[in-house]
Amino acid sequence: MAIAAAAPLLFLALATTAGAVTFNATNTVPDSAGGKRFDREFGGVAYAKQVLSEASSFIWTTFNQRDPADRRQYDSVSLTVVDNIRYAGATRGNAIQVGAKYVAGINGGVKEEVKGLLYHKMTHVWQWGVMDYAKKPGLFEGIADYVRLKAGLVSGEKPGQGDRWDQGYDVTAFFLDYCDSLKHGFVAEMNHKLKDGYSDD
Repeated sequence: MAIAAAAPLLFLALATTAGAVTFNATNTVPDSAGGKRFDREFGGVAYAKQVLSEASSFIWTTFNQRDPADRRQYDSVSLTVVDNIRYAGATRGNAIQVGAKYVAGINGGVKEEVKGLLYHKMTHVWQWGVMDYAKKPGLFEGIADYVRLKAGLVSGEKPGQGDRWDQGYDVTAFFLDYCDSLKHGFVAEMNHKLKDGYSDD
């Protein structure tokens, strides 16, 4: 029983130290409706740091990046809950913002929805090729949603929707999942190829 209880703590410790990355989280708007829900229903900054660490380990495994030299080189990742963005969240380099207005408006389970958002945003931190995001945004968003899908954190989407494979988000995620079912490691290999930038070739 004691071993089973210690396992999640051991995993968290390994995840935090495995990549020598520090995870920081701040709620700058704790008195807003979204800030309150973030603290009360999601679990606040302590849980956010845990999710960032777990997501990083999951992403490195998904991208087959066991060696830290294979990853984008960041010593830290920061998460800030803010009230001045119109999107659910944003990622710039190793900085993630979560919109308090988005959190305030979530219908249903805040914990799972925000966790899924953080897995998506953490993928943008660690995925290769984001310097060419504007060339193929649907692909980069699709890879991030693919990670969310593989983590079991989708929010009700179903395969078979959309107009084209690179439409982005869930449409592309399901397409990539299909490709990965045909060739295991397809998405990890694609991410590796994006290290030098996006090309149609």
